[in-house]
Amino acid sequence: MSLFGLGNRNQKTFRPKKNAPSGNKGAQLKRHIDATLGSGNLREAVRLPPGEDINEWLAVNTVDFFNQVNILYGTLAEFCTPTSCPTMSAGPKFEYRWADGVQIRKPIEVSAPKYVDYLMDWIEAQLDNESIFPQRLGVPFPPNFCEVVKTIFKRLFRVYAHIYHSHFQRIVCLKEEAHLNTCFKHFTLFTCEFHLVDEGELAPLRDLIESIIQAH
Repeated sequence: MSLFGLGNRNQKTFRPKKNAPSGNKGAQLKRHIDATLGSGNLREAVRLPPGEDINEWLAVNTVDFFNQVNILYGTLAEFCTPTSCPTMSAGPKFEYRWADGVQIRKPIEVSAPKYVDYLMDWIEAQLDNESIFPQRLGVPFPPNFCEVVKTIFKRLFRVYAHIYHSHFQRIVCLKEEAHLNTCFKHFTLFTCEFHLVDEGELAPLRDLIESIIQAH
């Protein structure tokens, strides 16, 4: 089963790929990401290109990482069910509850697939909100932009943590562990480069993260 084969995906979980912001050099920066990733140098791929605006760089990469996690989780959707994963967890010590501060103000306990569903809906709403992720050239980013990005990355990390703790053997069976590890290395190096996820949040995968940082 290919990671990119759509046949067995839960259609509700899999979402169409988001495009980089069309204005604000989005397409140009996306080409830079693709070119540097193609070189195999992940450390170089995450660095802010000289002369570029950091918010532009964060915006384009946020879309990219959303797409990556969306595809990875979509591959596992048929195995990550309310029965197999009744809570959104990363091992026995870490459990995540959902709240978006708007429709659900008080954190609620939900199954892992429901949590991911809520999360992807919420991220899509942020990406589609032009007052947060401007699409037109010259429109400024909001003052709280970095905080929104940090919340997105914190929650995307939780999906990685759940996959590694609850579904890694399935990933191995699908022969997709190399792809998962590469995606997570890229994600980890980017979050560390720009300090997007607090240390405490990284605890479920601390050993893996430390090995990635030491190797790069």
